[in-house]
Amino acid sequence: MSAAVPPSPAPDVVGSPGLWLVSIAVLVALLLADFAVTHRPHEVSMREAVGWSAFYLSLPVVFAAWLWSAAGSDRALEFMTGFVVEKSLSVDNLFVFMLLLAVFAVPSDVQQRVLLFGIVGALVLRGVFIAAGAAMLAAGTWAFLVFGLILFASAVKILHEALTGSVVVHEVSGMRSVRLLRRLMPVTDDYRGTRLTVREHGRRALTPLAVVVVAVFATDMVFAVDSVPAVYGITDDPYLVFATNAFALLGLRALYFVLHTALAKLVHLNHGLAVILAFIGTKLVLHWAHGIWPGVPEIPTPVSLAVIIGVLGTVVLTSLRSRRRAERHHRAKPSAHQPSAKATTPQD
Repeated sequence: MSAAVPPSPAPDVVGSPGLWLVSIAVLVALLLADFAVTHRPHEVSMREAVGWSAFYLSLPVVFAAWLWSAAGSDRALEFMTGFVVEKSLSVDNLFVFMLLLAVFAVPSDVQQRVLLFGIVGALVLRGVFIAAGAAMLAAGTWAFLVFGLILFASAVKILHEALTGSVVVHEVSGMRSVRLLRRLMPVTDDYRGTRLTVREHGRRALTPLAVVVVAVFATDMVFAVDSVPAVYGITDDPYLVFATNAFALLGLRALYFVLHTALAKLVHLNHGLAVILAFIGTKLVLHWAHGIWPGVPEIPTPVSLAVIIGVLGTVVLTSLRSRRRAERHHRAKPSAHQPSAKATTPQD
């Protein structure tokens, strides 16, 4: 009689069908509340932005505490690490949104509606990528290698843009989606509040707000390609991948108005994101290799969290230092129209 082979353990996943339903219902309710807040155009005060930001930043902390008690410290740590990664990438997303709003001269009272459309688009796209990623992982561990290579390519692209100073937003008018939109329908010359379309001269026309939203959706697609493989490098639980993305994106509308001035000062943000994506890509490749050659070491989640926080802290410090150095240099440099001290000395 042959010895019985023990069955392979079932994957330890957090998301039960009931938890998925409750989470999606809460997410939809929060988005509807955001749409209700932005229904009437108004300029966002700092007090309002800080209040909403504090609320949305408290939600993942509460969720992590519940996750710790319900699923253990390992899953809670994976969630918080993934949340930090996604929040970092979403701040970079905010920077692109800021440039888009400037390029399209979006009125300040409807900017939050554009941001909200961008958040909804990002959630939908990332949901699609999360499902595709889960299907790939179910098909085999080779998906970790694919995700790792995607992150390496993204890191090289982001680092190249950071070093060369190239910004994709300057080419918004050349986006295929924007060009196609303008060919299909006429576009009004001015904004009409939060309306995306209006009836003008007997036919339906788009407002510039609709063009901005399409441009934002196009950038959402690019960020989804980076962010979903990045968080799969932290956890292989599709529910936790979904939760980190949802919590990171929900508070972006309010966080934008809090960080609007600070974003421009983070001149080394993309350098740090490139390092983080390359690090997580390495983690994914090592995880894939460990499944084939058990002797290959893996990077534990606590080490990943420490490295990510260390990189982000370094980025903030070097950015502020670089900004202060540039300001000192600017103050020390005499202006072109100001005569030098030697020139003002009277001649004998």
